[in-house]
Amino acid sequence: MRYLLLSVFSLVVSVATAQQDPLYSQYFNNPMLINPAFAGSNDRLYAGVAYRSQWAGVEGGPVTFNFNSHLALVDNKLGVGVIAVQDQLGDIKNTQLGGTFAYKIKLTNSTFSFGMQAGVTRYATDPNAVKLLNPNDPAFYQFTETKFNTGVGVLLQNERYTLSLSVPRMLASNVSQGGQSIQVYSQNFYLFGAYTFYVNERIQFRPSTLLRATAGTPISADVNANFIFNKVYTAGLFTRKLNSYGLLLQMVMKNYRFGYVFELPGKGSALNFTTHEISLAVSLDVLKFHNHSTPGY
Repeated sequence: MRYLLLSVFSLVVSVATAQQDPLYSQYFNNPMLINPAFAGSNDRLYAGVAYRSQWAGVEGGPVTFNFNSHLALVDNKLGVGVIAVQDQLGDIKNTQLGGTFAYKIKLTNSTFSFGMQAGVTRYATDPNAVKLLNPNDPAFYQFTETKFNTGVGVLLQNERYTLSLSVPRMLASNVSQGGQSIQVYSQNFYLFGAYTFYVNERIQFRPSTLLRATAGTPISADVNANFIFNKVYTAGLFTRKLNSYGLLLQMVMKNYRFGYVFELPGKGSALNFTTHEISLAVSLDVLKFHNHSTPGY
């Protein structure tokens, strides 16, 4: 019965999420994952990794690993970067590799950026990744297919606010499985906004909202409320569609940043399991025209 439930669970979740990008709770720390216009936005060299284990304790639950790095060039007018993401759910593993480019225009009190990205996604299944009641089940077999994709995004920001609109992967992707064409991805649209209020010299309050839209599914809304203390420590709460709730903790030490997120399911969630997400990043001023005063995450 346990294996049967796992098979049903994997099938239902894969159908429900096959057309969605991986979920992130620290997208404000790694915004280039959802918008290529963030490449070079901090006027420094940035590199970060993150690991997310969703529904910890569920065999075959979603696990996501990502790496992204970007660098400001040409007197901070251009930005280039790379992205690598591996997302696994049960026997399904998707691996994305891509490059990003952004052009920045300095306005009177803000910066406008336009970004593009291009890369490939490898869709694969591995029946050995799950325990099957019937190893010869024809519904579980190994296949691999790679698809090209491209995306765009725009960004407007200054020290106070951030406004971002993007479609990180514009092309729908279909794979051939068992002689049938199956859609594994359709466009995800992201609208993100954040504003920083200065409570006093030591405390900042930064609320933010992320709207995620995919054809055929309801709009998903993340609402965040973070407090920043002495520009070093961050603590905040967030909710995703009121179906899950989370706590975010972050610490910045010179040029390094460590972040942790703990999520709990809400009353409307079908699975009563926790989620954990950790991230580590470094921000360096390696060129003479880079920002030398602050880490600029």
